[in-house]
Amino acid sequence: MKRLRWCLLATLAMLAALITVLPAGAQARDDAPILDPIPDDPAPSGLGLVLKEVAQLPKSEPSAPPTDPRLARWNRINHVGELPDHSGRLYVPDLNGNLYFLDKKTRKPHVFLDVKAAFPDFYSAAGLGQGFGFVAFHPDFKKNGKFYTAHVESGNALKTKTPDLTPQPKTGYHGVIDEWTADDPKAQTFHGTHRELLRIGFAGRVHNLQQIDFNPNAKRGSADYGKLYMSVGDGGNGNVGDNGGDPQNLGVPQGKILRIDPTGTNSANGKYGIPADNPFAGQSGKVGEIYAYGMRDPHRFSWDTGGTHRMFLAHIGEHEIESIHEVKSGDNIGWSEREGAYTFRKDDRCHLYPLPADDAKNNYDYPVAAYDHDPPANWDCSSDTGHAISGGYVYRGAALPALRGKYLFTDIVDGRLMYTEESQMKRDPAGKHRAQIYSLAAYDTKGNPVTMKQLAGNDRVDLRYGSDAKGEPYLLAKANGKIWKVVGTKSYAGCRTNDIRESRLMGADNWAPVTPSKWRFPGNEVVLAEEGSQRPGPRRPFEYAVLKSGPVLGSSRIDAEVRLDTPVDIINRDVIIVFGYQDDTHFYYTHLSTDNSIYPHNGIFVVNGADRLRIDQQWNANRSHGAPPTITDANWHGVRVSHCAGTGEIAVYVDGSTRPAMTALDKTFTSGRVGFGSFDNIGRLRDLTVHANPAR
Repeated sequence: MKRLRWCLLATLAMLAALITVLPAGAQARDDAPILDPIPDDPAPSGLGLVLKEVAQLPKSEPSAPPTDPRLARWNRINHVGELPDHSGRLYVPDLNGNLYFLDKKTRKPHVFLDVKAAFPDFYSAAGLGQGFGFVAFHPDFKKNGKFYTAHVESGNALKTKTPDLTPQPKTGYHGVIDEWTADDPKAQTFHGTHRELLRIGFAGRVHNLQQIDFNPNAKRGSADYGKLYMSVGDGGNGNVGDNGGDPQNLGVPQGKILRIDPTGTNSANGKYGIPADNPFAGQSGKVGEIYAYGMRDPHRFSWDTGGTHRMFLAHIGEHEIESIHEVKSGDNIGWSEREGAYTFRKDDRCHLYPLPADDAKNNYDYPVAAYDHDPPANWDCSSDTGHAISGGYVYRGAALPALRGKYLFTDIVDGRLMYTEESQMKRDPAGKHRAQIYSLAAYDTKGNPVTMKQLAGNDRVDLRYGSDAKGEPYLLAKANGKIWKVVGTKSYAGCRTNDIRESRLMGADNWAPVTPSKWRFPGNEVVLAEEGSQRPGPRRPFEYAVLKSGPVLGSSRIDAEVRLDTPVDIINRDVIIVFGYQDDTHFYYTHLSTDNSIYPHNGIFVVNGADRLRIDQQWNANRSHGAPPTITDANWHGVRVSHCAGTGEIAVYVDGSTRPAMTALDKTFTSGRVGFGSFDNIGRLRDLTVHANPAR
């Protein structure tokens, strides 16, 4: 009966999967919504960043009291970079108006330029991106003293100043690009002149001007040297997808990346140049400044400074797709016809849809990597789910070898640290291929595990990456206005466990089973030959044997091979590795299962005098799935469990992978014994070796 029940459940699960998680372009009807666009979650990398606090920026306030609590931050710093003058000074823009320089030695901040004071109509009181949005220093700043700023104006500016290019109807804000020329580039405070280059009108208070920057790979004399790139949002408008089709309209600047020559004069206003090699330059009815288009909120872009020098864009989605795109001249990201590699429909706020069969004709630039929001089941389809991508860059520095070749990025809101391998980020016109995203842990300089929420002191982190001239990474948070430098990397659960080594442990005298009659010890294996039965007390594995020989262990690394003998058509089949064992109702175990779709399967658990509690970081409660199934066949599989008693880190590896299948952080038990077993299945263990430190 149990096998029949689970076969039926397996069939239902397969049917549900066909309905809800079909990849883009699969056999689902075009009008059938996709309920879980990206089923795969970011996977644990087994790697962490060691963070050192290097600066505290001053508190600041918006230009008027905000009505949106998300603007009430310590300050609104949103980038950190190094001046291109070999001075070692860092710069930090604050959306509320100040441009700070940080001294090379002390990293103490001081105001270099008060952008807010320079413009009477400066506005930062509404909209998450309004205010002094970004600054870009000319690559020859050391000699010419030139740099560029993006800021937002409202109020009287709307009556007295006219936007360049084509403003949106009912314009309520102006995004403005200015060029500044410092009399002395070495000075600690700005003195010089500035001029306006470009003014764009926006209807909404979100998705305005974002990043402005120069291509660091461009050499003097090349076509791209000194060309200023600008990411321009679709302007919002307060209603889903209600941007008038602007991102797809090549006659307007909204929803685009623009590229201009600040030294030229052939623009409509005569204040800058339109490069002749722009994809739409000189074409009637098209904005010649456009470099790429089809964007909602193009938050951050960067160029890989090694290898192919590719340009990457982190694009903030509407429904639930946060995406990374490789961007080339003339590319179309697809908004608002597409969100990521899915069809976006203005008549349905709650769902995305499959791509049409003839989608190839559109030639959209689909993501090279992406993750989704996984909203809770009771989401009302109108509130913010609390996710937004902030792009970083491909690390090519020298100080952190473990990060080389990785595109580093964050989730702005929840502060997750993630990466994907640049070598795996490949363009796919069909939108089916995406590079795997991995999660990163974080540590303080003493080696203690931390989260960015803890470091920022707030559940809304407002986290972003920056870097210095050598490409070494920094992180900064609006929540508390602090900046951290990444000063090292660390393996998750990588504590030293070499004081004790136990092996050749297969003899029956070494083991204490719950029910001895159910076990066999043929000499080279430990065999659970009969299914266990539930016992009185808290819910926990039914049958297991504990290794009783040797001392009680502290931090430990357990290596073994395991096999599931229960037939593969039973989807809830499992074996467990026990560690930190105190007694029958106090221990940890990792559950290795064919199924990952319900709470008790395929995870890391603690039994602490009560029903087992799931503690692994891979359980997705909103989508009811955990890490990918660890054992799906009848073969032997290598398993490693690493437990660091001092920090509470736990990592489970399968089949020699360098990345863990599951991770957890828990300090309930700091010592104990090792064991093997199952809930109600049969299996076996061999080649057990334990490296550990004695219990303290």
